Amino acid sequence: MKILQITDPHLYGHASAKLRGVETDSSLRNVLDDAFMEVPDYAAILVTGDLVQDDPAGYLRFRSIFGNCPKPVLCIPGNHDEPEAMRRALSGPPFQVCGTYRAAGWQFVMLDSYDAGHAGGRLTLQELERLDRALHEAREHAMVCLHHQPIDMDSRWLDSVGLANPEDFWRIIDRHPHVRAVTWGHVHQELDSLRGSVRLFATPSTGAQFLPKSDRFAVDSRPPAYRPFALHPDGRIETTVRWVNGMQMRHAVAGR
Repeated sequence: MKILQITDPHLYGHASAKLRGVETDSSLRNVLDDAFMEVPDYAAILVTGDLVQDDPAGYLRFRSIFGNCPKPVLCIPGNHDEPEAMRRALSGPPFQVCGTYRAAGWQFVMLDSYDAGHAGGRLTLQELERLDRALHEAREHAMVCLHHQPIDMDSRWLDSVGLANPEDFWRIIDRHPHVRAVTWGHVHQELDSLRGSVRLFATPSTGAQFLPKSDRFAVDSRPPAYRPFALHPDGRIETTVRWVNGMQMRHAVAGR
């Protein structure tokens, strides 16, 4: 089964709006052009937060881009989202906001780490209980998805706005050996590492990236990106970040 993870599109109500020098609407569309060409047989799209940039009108743009998608579009909120507005705008197929999605011997548990008034995140007791219950009730291979990173990224400023209660999160994950992976957005950079037997993935934004291992906020020169996953029945995961470089983006724009 193939899954496309995109994250942090930061859409506005206006298509021409820019964030950190990137026109986020066209950048997202260019990334999707590449993704649909490279992985035409994807089973679902996973969007791990910051769908909009503090602008609920951006959900209408998001809906206009994904509303005719023939496959499920699985969404979770980030710190720049407005969860209630997001749920209202993305109610009904192909969208699913949070909850659990099951397919092909895998389950995806999608968590809400939004913490009102904070750039960092927190999992409420209710979300932690939901995670534990979902993992207890279904023994398929599991991928747990959230917006805020539950580990340090070796970046002083970024680690100050990660998940505020990672110990509570990992206590639950460690009780369920069928968890194969945890994936997140928020950090605007790539990570593929291991914690015990659990694969850990951070995926870059469909817009601008953050400079890795930086003590202070800094923007990287890496292009927009997405992450395709190939998930196997035996629990194996194949994945690599696909960067959509400037030349590809110029061709995509010229072809519209």
